Amino acid sequence: MNRENSIARLEQSKSEPFDFVIIGGGATGLGAAVEAAARGFKVALLEGHDFAKGTSSRSTKLVHGGVRYLAQGNIGLVRDALRERGRMRRNAPHLVRDLEFVVPAYDWWAGPYYGIGLKLYDVLAGKLNLGSSKLISRASAIERIPTIHTDGLQGGVVYFDGQFDDTRLAVTLAQTAADKGATIANYVNVERLLHTSDRVTGVVVRDLESDTEIEVHGKAVINATGIWADNVRKMDDPDAKNAVSPSQGVHLVLPREFLPGTTALMVPRTDDGRVLFVVPWHGKAIVGTTDTAVPTAEYEPKPLEEEIAFLLEHAGRYLNRTPKREEVLAVYAGLRPLVKAEGADSTAQLSRDHTILVSRTGLLTIVGGKWTTYRKMGEDVINRASVVANLEVKESPTPDMRLHAAPEFKDAPSFEPGSSAEALSMYGLEADQVRALASENPALAAPIHANLPYIKAEVVWAVRREMARTLEDVLSRRTRSLTLNARAALEAAPEVARLMAVELTRGAAWEEGQLEQFRVRVAESVLT
Repeated sequence: MNRENSIARLEQSKSEPFDFVIIGGGATGLGAAVEAAARGFKVALLEGHDFAKGTSSRSTKLVHGGVRYLAQGNIGLVRDALRERGRMRRNAPHLVRDLEFVVPAYDWWAGPYYGIGLKLYDVLAGKLNLGSSKLISRASAIERIPTIHTDGLQGGVVYFDGQFDDTRLAVTLAQTAADKGATIANYVNVERLLHTSDRVTGVVVRDLESDTEIEVHGKAVINATGIWADNVRKMDDPDAKNAVSPSQGVHLVLPREFLPGTTALMVPRTDDGRVLFVVPWHGKAIVGTTDTAVPTAEYEPKPLEEEIAFLLEHAGRYLNRTPKREEVLAVYAGLRPLVKAEGADSTAQLSRDHTILVSRTGLLTIVGGKWTTYRKMGEDVINRASVVANLEVKESPTPDMRLHAAPEFKDAPSFEPGSSAEALSMYGLEADQVRALASENPALAAPIHANLPYIKAEVVWAVRREMARTLEDVLSRRTRSLTLNARAALEAAPEVARLMAVELTRGAAWEEGQLEQFRVRVAESVLT
């Protein structure tokens, strides 16, 4: 991906309109861009910040059907998500891996009760199932999760879902779309819509790097901005009613000692009726999540004190000791773009399925959904957009299409959790090219920090090949440094900024500005 080339192609769209102009570079927009480009359409994707800057980088890192939705009776949503889970596992095996879960049973009836439900989960997954659920003994539960709370533990149920790296998948989707001919650009902010004869025919964006306006013309415009979808809808119709009900989910990142194995813990019902996960990820343990209705969407949502206390308390109920605030390596909050519904008592009751809206001017908006169903969401919205744009509705080629740099599907190789080898495996077939950078310049083989699994070559690669433009892009999304250990990321920041400045031909003032902005992000990511 090359941003300069993308900007030049955007500027040509007045004489050569795109078939589809997609606003939003999160899971939904990227999935739509891959779908459209793979069908041979001419497509532009416009992201006002960085790819997966918002909700799509702040997930629980799970590719799942949704055990909770099964309990709610939403069989169709679970079946579709399980089908997409299997496709993700096959199409991006370097990013999506099988993960074993234990549902602990502290009552005699709990094991059989949850076991029956999880057998239905297996059945719905069909031939794409990742593994069969089964009842396990108390000893087996402790063997799998040595830090589990043992008082009253009767046994449990084992089941399987998938795990992934959300922002690495987002970058891979951007690369896949670009491979198929899409024009992909970040840091281009949509300021207004273009209308011709009362139809939406494009957008006006501001290139935030050059501070210039560009008209981007297209036969159909797709609003895939997630939590901010209503803002774009009101550019089209100021009287449009809100379609999104924001819900905040918070996660805590803990040291590996809290979950030293490779099995996740799933608590099927917390005090607020949600499920709670404690998940091993890149050598750390992620605890989440909450479901808190919020009145407005913010680019950097802040975790509430009651959310933090809730997660610490519930983690302590099911682990052999309660985590202390000072042990939390990072905290992150994301906003879910749930579809607004009348009569719901809480956001936990709102549908996680997606909805496509078409305005009288032809603006398409897709809201709802989740990472696991990104591909199906892209397929559905491109089908609908093809009709709006009077284009052929082509068959989707993406169900079995491997993503950029994906190796052949096979059992995932085993890596030491949190190691440099595991981090490099996220590049798939391009891992050797990253290693080659380090071989050509041995200084780039050094870690960016002793407590982080990334090497300096990954910083250079991110700028040259993955459209990283800011310090946060590299330390939060191209690598996961900010999420894994916020304080270590801050300590690594000066050297990372120096490496980026060389690649981007920026000066000392740019470096200091980037460091100041990143200090603010780190302050939001640690508990004091």
